[in-house]
Amino acid sequence: DFKTAYRPLLPDTRTIDFNNEKQLGQIDKTTACVIIEPIQGEAGVRIPNINFLKKLRERCDEVGALLVFDEIQTGFGRTGTLFVLEQYFVIPDILLVAKGMGGGMPIGAFIASKELMSVFKTNPILGHITTFGGHPVCCAAALATLNVILKENLMDEIAEKEKLFHQLLVHPKIKEVRSKGLLLAVELGDFESNKLVIDYCIENGVITDWFLFCDSSLRIAPPLTITLEEIKFACSVILKGVNKLP
Repeated sequence: DFKTAYRPLLPDTRTIDFNNEKQLGQIDKTTACVIIEPIQGEAGVRIPNINFLKKLRERCDEVGALLVFDEIQTGFGRTGTLFVLEQYFVIPDILLVAKGMGGGMPIGAFIASKELMSVFKTNPILGHITTFGGHPVCCAAALATLNVILKENLMDEIAEKEKLFHQLLVHPKIKEVRSKGLLLAVELGDFESNKLVIDYCIENGVITDWFLFCDSSLRIAPPLTITLEEIKFACSVILKGVNKLP
């Protein structure tokens, strides 16, 4: 149980099922906020239905709840836009980012309006600060990363690269390839099969793993700078691994 070390947990928190519009009614005037990954990452790259995020936004507006997007895995170009929220035309009240933000350096950010941020400044006073917040080297790395993504037009190539993965990763034992840009999950059906393929890949020059909450899928999340030739190599290794499955 991932939660055990963190107990006691925050009281009065509930979960609803991703993509289940019927459960949006559980969000009511007692709800402070809804926290969601617009693309479910560790669940194995689960894509929202076309209207789910819009209806979630509408429901939060109806009852006065804040909407928080966790784009730690999807942010900074991975899905083909700087943030995946751009593809669903839904603006959250708070945006959480990290990982790709620093280009390898440790940094994250809590992004909100000045009005919302002012609440954290005064109640409690200085409640918004953190020991390592705003580290100058990490901030410089984040700015440089953003400039490279934008100036070198790295996002322009992501759709083509995603399509190539789908074209190449075809095999009777691959049940599904779920993706949004360069965040992909290769469904192999069970953990044992997945682990065999992952081990083969690592032994043959392709680093990959599974998802925390979906151990039957192989994770593909390469740097945005991956070349078409590198994709072909990676897919050939993955397929050779799949061929070794009993």
